[in-house]
Amino acid sequence: MLKLLRILLLPFSYLFEIIIIARNFFYDKNIFKAEKVGVKVFSIGNITVGGTGKTPTVIYLVNLLKKLGQKPGILSRGYGRKSSGFRLVYDGKRFHCDSFECGDEIVLEARACNVPSAVSENRVIGARKLISATGINSLVLDDAFQHRKIARDFDIVLLDQNFLVHSNFLDKQLLPSGILREPFASLKRASVVIINRKFSERKELPFKIQRLLESKKVFYAHYETDGFFDVKTLKRYELTDFIGQKSLAVSGIAKPESFFATLETLGVEITEKLIFKDHKNYSNNDVQLIRKKFYSTNAYSVIVTEKDAVKLARFAKELDDIDIYFLRIKIALENEDEFVRMISAMSK
Repeated sequence: MLKLLRILLLPFSYLFEIIIIARNFFYDKNIFKAEKVGVKVFSIGNITVGGTGKTPTVIYLVNLLKKLGQKPGILSRGYGRKSSGFRLVYDGKRFHCDSFECGDEIVLEARACNVPSAVSENRVIGARKLISATGINSLVLDDAFQHRKIARDFDIVLLDQNFLVHSNFLDKQLLPSGILREPFASLKRASVVIINRKFSERKELPFKIQRLLESKKVFYAHYETDGFFDVKTLKRYELTDFIGQKSLAVSGIAKPESFFATLETLGVEITEKLIFKDHKNYSNNDVQLIRKKFYSTNAYSVIVTEKDAVKLARFAKELDDIDIYFLRIKIALENEDEFVRMISAMSK
């Protein structure tokens, strides 16, 4: 039934493609103007819906810019937030809003990088306000490949290796039938393409994909686990501390199967899985459900993703009698030295 529905939606995907192509044409010909904001701008994005690793890549790039002597900031739309307009999330010293108001990803990124961060649907206005308020001299845009109104100096596009290798005809159509936000041809705008193989081995790409990428600078990346952390205290524990531990696994991300598989690979004994929708804003009822599942499965702990941890932290009192941890995952670039040289040259 779902496949039939996606087939019936194909005409709308073709219409959407025409609109996207026309819009890009107007920007390419400078009929639609991209506005500069006065600092170096690095954009991280993708051409598909779902997880490609944007958040860990933002964290990686921001920390790299700091090492290169820059004063970077982060700007996001704030997907799933309950506020609107420009909101300063973190000024470099203290937080001004939480994940409920401003979104989970930006709070996670600000906490991990300790740099000024903000959310705004209008990236140009948001960038100017963030620069004015905090004095940053470079800006990393989270999920901005489609936001062409703001000019950027460096465009990083992430692709999921599994999607490139294994997706079917319908998956490779534009929304709403497929999961593409833009046609593959849009990759010509990218400064570099990063193929994220996550926890998989590197695989040969289909010939058509190789042809599309042959003129681009392509880097491969993969995930590495960086320890377990207490959601309430942020105390770090070694991966080996959780081998054989019976745990309730909870996830509210786009592709939870990868998270569960990673836990099992690390030796965690998952007693039960509790799956919520992507970018889940947890309520007290959700927390009570987690508690009920935890006690009914005789688990020793609850393990969540870091994105979920950001939102569950405000329920520390309700979870006081439960040991709850998150698994930190970071992205690692292959041929990193070359990437660092490119960013160093661009940031000067």
